[in-house]
Amino acid sequence: MSGRQQVRVWSPTVSGITEVLHARFTDHAYPMHTHESWALLVVDEGVVRYDLDRHEHGAFRQVVTLLPPNVPHNGSPVTSQGFRKRVLYLDPGQLDERLAGRAVDRPTFDDEALRRRIDLLHARLTEPGDEFAAEVHLALVAERLRARLARRTPVVTSLRDSRIARRLRDLLDERFVVGLTLAEAAGLLHAHPTHLVRAFSAAFGIGPHQYLISRRVDLARRLLREGVPAREAAATAGFHDQSHLSRHFKRILGFNPGQYTRHRRFTGASGPL
Repeated sequence: MSGRQQVRVWSPTVSGITEVLHARFTDHAYPMHTHESWALLVVDEGVVRYDLDRHEHGAFRQVVTLLPPNVPHNGSPVTSQGFRKRVLYLDPGQLDERLAGRAVDRPTFDDEALRRRIDLLHARLTEPGDEFAAEVHLALVAERLRARLARRTPVVTSLRDSRIARRLRDLLDERFVVGLTLAEAAGLLHAHPTHLVRAFSAAFGIGPHQYLISRRVDLARRLLREGVPAREAAATAGFHDQSHLSRHFKRILGFNPGQYTRHRRFTGASGPL
C-alpha cells in the first residue's frame, strides 16, 4: 500500500457482521452509493464530510456514525491529511428496518460508552479465535444502538437471573474446549443473547467470553505442567493456535507459556503459581 492509502478488509466468522473495513485515505472521495448492510463507522483521525438524504453531515473522532441500508450517501476528507476510519457492515437483521428513518434523521451519536464497546469489538475481530468474545460485544453494541435509535437514554442494569446464569455456566463448562457461539447458547437456553450476557456478568462478576477463556487457560496451564508442548496444549485447550494461547495466557497471568515452563524448570516449582 502507498502512504496515501491503506486498506484492510475481511469477512469475519461472526454472525451478524458481513464485512469489516479498516482504511486510511487522503484523497479518495466516495461518490453517491448505497449498501445492503448497516454501516457502523468510527473515525480515528481526521474528518469525513458526507451527504445523507440531501443533508450534510460530518464524522469525526468524538462520534459514532450509523448509516442505514439502501440510503444513498457519499464521503470525502475535509483536509488534505485525509482520514482514518473503521467500519462494521452489520447484517440488516441486526437492527429493525423500521429504525432506518431514525438513522437518516440522526446518523451520529456522541456516546463514549458505545464508542468504547465498538473499539473492543474491533479488537476482538482482528484476533483469530476470539469470535465468541466478538459476538458478546456485538450483542451489546446492537442493544445500545437500538436504544439510541429509539431515542432512549441507554441504561446499563445488572440483570439478576441466577438460574439462567448457572445454566449458561454449565453449558460453558461442557463446551469450553470445542466452543460455541452466543447464538447457539441463546437457542439452547431459550434466552435472548444480551439477557444471557448481562445475567451471567451480574451473577459471576465476569463476562461469559472471559470465563470461557479462563477455563481454556487453566487447562493449557495444567497441560504445560505435565510437559505437553505449548503448540499441542493450545490445540487441546481449544485455542486457535499457539499465539492465541500466548496472548491470553500473558493477559491473565502476566507472563507467556514459554516463561512459565522455563520458570518451573529452573526453580523446580511443583504447584500452580
